[in-house]
Amino acid sequence: MKKLYRSKKDRMIFGICGGLGELFDVDPNIFRIGLVLIGIATGIVPALIAYLVAWILLPLRKTLESTKG
Repeated sequence: MKKLYRSKKDRMIFGICGGLGELFDVDPNIFRIGLVLIGIATGIVPALIAYLVAWILLPLRKTLESTKG
């Protein structure tokens, strides 16, 4: 079973979207665009709070070898 981690190799700010991309085997830019669209639709603050909470709660992936499987 795959787990959600913040990405070390594909990160722009905190690695949340990169971790989602690794989890679902999708380009992380799709998640980044979605986050921007949700932020615009909700007035930035809820999306920013959700992103910061994810940054606090999600652990950082320790090694790049653990991305297999």
